[in-house]
Amino acid sequence: MEHPLVFLAATLLIGLVAQLVDGSLGMGFGVFSMSFLVMAGAYPALASSVVHSAKVVTTLFSGGAHFWLGNVKKEWLLPLVVPGVFGGVAGALAVTALPGQAMRPWVAGILLALGLLIFFRYLRPRRQAGVLPPNGDHVGHPLRTRGRLGLVAVGGVAAFVDAIGGGGWGPIATPGLVLGHNSDPVKAIGTVNLAEFFVAVAITVTLLLRIGWTSVPWGPTIGLMIGGAVAAPGAAYLCRRLPGRLLGMAVGGLLIASNVGTVLSTWG
Repeated sequence: MEHPLVFLAATLLIGLVAQLVDGSLGMGFGVFSMSFLVMAGAYPALASSVVHSAKVVTTLFSGGAHFWLGNVKKEWLLPLVVPGVFGGVAGALAVTALPGQAMRPWVAGILLALGLLIFFRYLRPRRQAGVLPPNGDHVGHPLRTRGRLGLVAVGGVAAFVDAIGGGGWGPIATPGLVLGHNSDPVKAIGTVNLAEFFVAVAITVTLLLRIGWTSVPWGPTIGLMIGGAVAAPGAAYLCRRLPGRLLGMAVGGLLIASNVGTVLSTWG
């Protein structure tokens, strides 16, 4: 952060790339951006506040568009949002309860685990009747959920991990709906996107109350917002054109590469 303009440009580019990935795969903005910020030296609580502040804007536009297009299954929304808000607040409190230096290896470990999850889910996809979309997106080992209790569990866990690691909502919640409920992937992605707006607001408010509004570097935050907004239309186009399986493996591989060093240096 010694060169604000350079860091702003970098975060704008990261926001653009992250949104391209997220729009193509239905996941990736949080973990991709968080990995960059942690790798750049930001403490996890600060990095999470930047990522989730940017998410408030990106998920508002994304979720609103899905709702307008009819891609949201309304009966799933509250069972995801309510536990998601509580799980997000709990995760935000957890990430600010310990010193940033102590939390960094744990957050890197979560991001590494998410990278492995994404990579191996796309490495060995499993076809299941009625749930495999055209790109091969959102495929892998089923996360079994049943009824509203299943949605509550998925929403709470996904939001808690998302608050701590900056990402995790998409990688956990989307497969939970697509595979666990044998649902239309479009409805699952649209519902998860809209629910994420409310979760992002809860996490952001909690983090900002804990660390202070003035502590957040708003330049990089705005960079992520602008980059994500610019990339959104192109991401929707890429979602139809590029192989989802290869993109998923690329995202997972990048997360593994960017976080394995921190984990090994700490625990090795």
